Amino acid sequence: MSVLLQISDTHFGTEQAPVVEALVALAAQQRPDVVVLSGDITQRARPAQFRAAKVFVDRLGAPVLAVPGNHDIALFDLWARLTRPYARYATVFGADLEPVHSSQDLLVVGVNTTRAWRHKNGEVSTEQIDRVANLLTAASPQQLRLVVVHQPAAVTQAEERSNLLRGHHAALRVWSAAGADLVLGGHIHLPYTLALHGLARRLWVLQAGTAVSSRTRPEAPNSVNILRWGAASSASGDQAQTGSEAGECCLIEQWDFARHDQVFVRTAVTPVMPERA
Repeated sequence: MSVLLQISDTHFGTEQAPVVEALVALAAQQRPDVVVLSGDITQRARPAQFRAAKVFVDRLGAPVLAVPGNHDIALFDLWARLTRPYARYATVFGADLEPVHSSQDLLVVGVNTTRAWRHKNGEVSTEQIDRVANLLTAASPQQLRLVVVHQPAAVTQAEERSNLLRGHHAALRVWSAAGADLVLGGHIHLPYTLALHGLARRLWVLQAGTAVSSRTRPEAPNSVNILRWGAASSASGDQAQTGSEAGECCLIEQWDFARHDQVFVRTAVTPVMPERA
């Protein structure tokens, strides 16, 4: 079984030390094979904030696939924003803004949906859509195929439509046909799992809340997602079987920070059955 930990919107500069420590402890307990960091890693893209983020990710004990968010481009330093928008990000996470993680069980494709000339709205281009589709098409049948963006590709609330990724209709249509199973995002600090129908094949949008920042929403505490590929849950979600025993199943778990106990606890489990030809 492969384990993926999705962390989003850490907003270093607004992080809460007890939540950071609890998340490091969760990673040590769950031992993910890969950590996905889906943008807004810092609050204002300042060097000290990126340094703090680097210390944090180094403590997680797993390879990290990161994509930038709109907060990871300097907002007030206009010269840096227009001439070297990702220079500070690259010092920590590397110059590749669209990394790919490939293993026997997982294909994770990062997409940079930020644009230096936009304040917060995200966008995916035709070239990016096609690049991702080519990678998905080449995936092996046993790989769970994930695309990572920052802004949401689908929303559950009408008031969040303004935050939708621009170009999402075309992206979802093409990526579904190419074999995508899930599209992971963040940006709105609201966790949910949403099944999308009416495409070439069903896929899911998985959104993460804010992992460690004080910028939580009233209805959503700090939270992260854990994906387990090759396992099927019982009705309670407390037992697991291998994929060969129960069919190829992905467990999506939401883990929320319990302030009283100062730990992350599992609050929801959603079994997902990817469609295979």
